[in-house]
Amino acid sequence: MARRPKKRGLYDRDAYWLDWDRRSDGSLRSPYLAIFWYDAERGRNRSVSTRTADLAAARAALDRHYLQHTEGELICPTCGQRRTGAADMLVLRAITDYLTTHEELPSFGAVRARLNHVVRYIATLETPDVRCSKVDESWIARFRTWLGNQPVITSSGGVRSAPRSLSSIENSVLQLAAAINAAAKRGDISRPAQFKPIPTKELNRTPQRRLSVADLADAFRYATDPKYPTKRFGLHRFLMLSVGTAARPDAVHDFSTKPERRQWNPQRRVIALNPAGRRQTRKRRAIVIVPPQLGERIDEVDGFFVPFVSVKSAWETMVRSLNWPADGEGGMKLIRRSIGQLLRDAGTPRAWSEEWRDPALKVPGDQIEVQLGHRVIDSVTDLYAAFDPDYQHAATKALGAIIDAISELCPAAFAPKEGKAS
Repeated sequence: MARRPKKRGLYDRDAYWLDWDRRSDGSLRSPYLAIFWYDAERGRNRSVSTRTADLAAARAALDRHYLQHTEGELICPTCGQRRTGAADMLVLRAITDYLTTHEELPSFGAVRARLNHVVRYIATLETPDVRCSKVDESWIARFRTWLGNQPVITSSGGVRSAPRSLSSIENSVLQLAAAINAAAKRGDISRPAQFKPIPTKELNRTPQRRLSVADLADAFRYATDPKYPTKRFGLHRFLMLSVGTAARPDAVHDFSTKPERRQWNPQRRVIALNPAGRRQTRKRRAIVIVPPQLGERIDEVDGFFVPFVSVKSAWETMVRSLNWPADGEGGMKLIRRSIGQLLRDAGTPRAWSEEWRDPALKVPGDQIEVQLGHRVIDSVTDLYAAFDPDYQHAATKALGAIIDAISELCPAAFAPKEGKAS
């Protein structure tokens, strides 16, 4: 019979355990914690360094090692051999394992936030020892009710008056199902999730509010108020790039002119909203041509165009100051939706100014779809399309007209800053 690995050390998962690597005299071989396990084929204990002395980081390293080496099976703690058909595991462990193996996801921050709601709910129960097999439709129904009653905290620390949206709640349910299904795929549990999330498209209610050119000018006027030359600088940059590209807020924050990110081609005036090395997600980031007014401001910058991780707090302050609807209708995506509507209105009777009511100036629907990232160009074609002179020509021209109309009402909107701060 194979030798049983000793359960020892500071932390363990099945046949793997965490400890200091010591010599026979008790002295440390390394300043780093190590992962140990019994190798049945070689008949001896083996180890690998975690390259850290921090216990929390070492625990995470052991979890990653365990998940990468079990290959869909579990290791018997008695004999060290592979065994299959695990019956169950704790929901909290399934969540931890899912986060451990999905750290490289572009949307990891959102994934973690959604699963944190589940963790908070479990903390309210009599015991946190909730097994995956016990999470059924009735359990999920109770979770939905609980989360729907929780206050929504804004980035500034306030409480949003509107209730949490049904689609927001269901995103947590969807993420929990993904975590449980991942555990089932590895073999940690015997069955996938025993509940069915509701598709969020059945729950979404698209906000109806759209900003006019005059409303956008009010926003720029607020952001360029000379009384606050630096305090609203990041918000101003956010508004410029949002209007000039119609990109999603996260893509706007993530745009940089650093050459290694390959996002800005100053010769062709092309922006790749998705930086090099970042995998495209369902929320596709487009390749677009920038209007001249925006391109001039981008040329002044070396690094991130929006120089802050987020300007959400400044945005929320602006929304209150301008008396815009704040709950459900006044999020940062409002700029994107509004520019999309103005592009659709170009050349129609709904155009924002008389000169743009000429039908010959209408923007083709496919160009609007490409601008918004809703239309996916073939991956190979996508590499070359942006260098065609006609690529997004009508959409780019319309964006330039929107910027001109805004600048007529707020001359500072796209004007260069003194000193060209970057």
